[in-house]
Amino acid sequence: THDQEEAMTLATRIGVMGNGVITQVDEPRDVYEYPSSRFVAEFVGSINLFEGRIYEDEVEHVKIKSKEAGCNFFVNHGISCAPNQKVTVAIRPEKMKVTRRKPDQEYNCLHGQIIDIAYMGNLSIFRVKLESGIIVRVTLPNLVRENRNPLTWDDFVYLAWDDDSSVVLTS
Repeated sequence: THDQEEAMTLATRIGVMGNGVITQVDEPRDVYEYPSSRFVAEFVGSINLFEGRIYEDEVEHVKIKSKEAGCNFFVNHGISCAPNQKVTVAIRPEKMKVTRRKPDQEYNCLHGQIIDIAYMGNLSIFRVKLESGIIVRVTLPNLVRENRNPLTWDDFVYLAWDDDSSVVLTS
């Protein structure tokens, strides 16, 4: 099927094909949460991608410097590749938190300005422009009926996520 929602809900295993080649076959959850390549990450659902270079790769974590994002990333698993190798950090919009106040964390924290908000009922989709010009998409559930201090257009905000929420892609 070409219907992603149908494939994700009905199948026990799905395959992603690009240019006539099967690029990943896995359980739907694993294809979404652990894409094997940038192509799969972009093909299945929405995702934010940041280019960077590895500056520390250990068994239990990897650290990546990203000039375009203006921050360093910390991912809680190593990837076994060369120092200074170019990689892509992938983070799904629903994995991010949005705050007006800068989080205490040293890694995985971006700063930008809200340029668009789409209220969808059960959730809101925010588009945040970073200082570098990159647009980041964040999806937040609407947990309360009325928010006394809602995020709004032109607010400057911080985007942060846990170190187990992103994936490092080498291809």
